[in-house]
Amino acid sequence: MFDVWLMFSGAFLAATLLPGGSEVLLVGLLAQQPHTWLALLIAASVGNTLGALTSYYLGYVGRFAKTPQDFQSKRYRHALNWMEKHGRWCLLLSWLPLMGDVLCLLAGWLKLPIISSTLLILVGKTLRYGLIVWAVI
Repeated sequence: MFDVWLMFSGAFLAATLLPGGSEVLLVGLLAQQPHTWLALLIAASVGNTLGALTSYYLGYVGRFAKTPQDFQSKRYRHALNWMEKHGRWCLLLSWLPLMGDVLCLLAGWLKLPIISSTLLILVGKTLRYGLIVWAVI
C-alpha cells in the first residue's frame, strides 16, 4: 500500500513542483512488485492529473493578472497557439514534458470547462502511464 501512495505523491509532485521522475518511479515500483500494476497505474494517473489541475487552477486565478500580450516566452506563445487552434483537445497532450504544464495552465487561464478538461487530462496521462506499464510488464 505504501508503494501506491508513493506513486501517487510522486506523480502529483512531478506535475506540479518537480519536473519528471514519475515514469522512473513507476518503472522501479513495477520491477519490485509487478502484480500491483493496476493500483500503480491508477495512482500515477490520478496523482498526475490532480497535479495538472493545480496548474489549471493557477492559470484560472492568474487570468486576472495577465493578458495574452504578457505571454512573451516562446513556450507560452506556442502553447497558446495550440490552444486557440485545437481547443481543449490539446489537453490530451498534457503529459508532454514542459509543454504539458503550460497547456494545463493556459486551459485554466482560458477558462476551458473543468469537467471536460479534467477528463482529457486524465485520458492523456493514463495512456502515457499505461504504455509504460505495458512496456515493463
